[in-house]
Amino acid sequence: MSSNIKREKFEDSEYSLSEVPKSKKTQGLWAAMVVLVGFTFFTPSMTAGGNLGIGMNIKNFFTVVALGNAFLGVYCGLLAYIGQKTGLTLDLLGRYSFGKIGSYLPSALISFTQIGWFGVGVAMFAIPVSGLTKIPVWILILITGIIMTITAYKGIKALAILGSIAVPLIAILGIYSINWGISEVGGFINVFKENPINPLTLSTGIAIVVGSFISGGTATPNFTRFAIDSKTAIIATVIAFFIGNSIMMIFGAVGGAVTGIPDIFDILILQGLAIPATITLGLNIWTTNNNALYTAGLGVSNITKINMKPMVLVGGFIGTLTAIWLYYNFVGFLSLLSGMIPPVGIVIILHYFLHKNEYSKKEIPNFNMSGIMGVIVGSFIGIFVSVGIKPINSLISAAIVFIILDKILTKKN
Repeated sequence: MSSNIKREKFEDSEYSLSEVPKSKKTQGLWAAMVVLVGFTFFTPSMTAGGNLGIGMNIKNFFTVVALGNAFLGVYCGLLAYIGQKTGLTLDLLGRYSFGKIGSYLPSALISFTQIGWFGVGVAMFAIPVSGLTKIPVWILILITGIIMTITAYKGIKALAILGSIAVPLIAILGIYSINWGISEVGGFINVFKENPINPLTLSTGIAIVVGSFISGGTATPNFTRFAIDSKTAIIATVIAFFIGNSIMMIFGAVGGAVTGIPDIFDILILQGLAIPATITLGLNIWTTNNNALYTAGLGVSNITKINMKPMVLVGGFIGTLTAIWLYYNFVGFLSLLSGMIPPVGIVIILHYFLHKNEYSKKEIPNFNMSGIMGVIVGSFIGIFVSVGIKPINSLISAAIVFIILDKILTKKN
């Protein structure tokens, strides 16, 4: 009996160190969709939409939202397909694209940023709610961090259950906020100013839309590897990143354009909806923070070879402990690091479709320099080149470097 308990305790039920077996790929469309939609239902996406609503007319707003989220839908949809087909996490896919040891680089980058964003999210909830309720910030941070860590620890099934509750509630509150904004100005056509005081360009708008979730979207394989088939994985992902993210931005844009305030929490407070504001903020951050911590746990697991669940607890502890410091001192640095993650995704996509036959092999080299150099160059371009759309610049440059080096190294081998 005791040996069975011990075995269950250390069982890798989330398959953090191996592919998901076919018998465990049972996740249907609803479960896959609410996990991913819950991921994209995030307060910063609404704030991004609020900034677009303040700085764009109605035509330009819907243009950049459609183009930016279509790009996210395609990019994340390809990663969703690969995750479901292989049954591998982003980090295990990285072993093929970057090598066994080389994969530690993207795993460390992703884990560090996701733990950081987890901490920022905890503080993002605790600080305004403390101001509203007068409950000490540290108490709210402790409670919030523990609850979010527990649900991430429970795994993909817990993420689906939470998403099933949170997604409809967030949607209802968002629709209410939109109706309030429309009624305030006498119709949807009057929401957006034709000539904003500080207009945003189309390229800036697209960069805001793509940048709002391309970093998180790179982790899509972590959540679609349990899907029952590739069609389910792709549909759930497109719904989340094209429709779900667009909805979040529309929620934020209407409130932002009407009030001049981009933050949905402040908008709901302005409407006299303190309790719904707290619920919206909490659920928004909770669903996304769960996915972020889950992703971080998988990344650390790839490096340490320890199952994901203990690593989730460690990540949650660090993120909770440093939440306030991260919120006030580290957001800019985390944004910089997040800009280095999209090249990881494009390298994984290209490597899979160019070397599909290698994914059945057990022998993996320690380093794949074409993938590593692709990410290094792509990150450099994304950080330092200001012309154009930064996330797309980093993807394209990483793709070009990877393809060239991959052809050269393949011929040599």
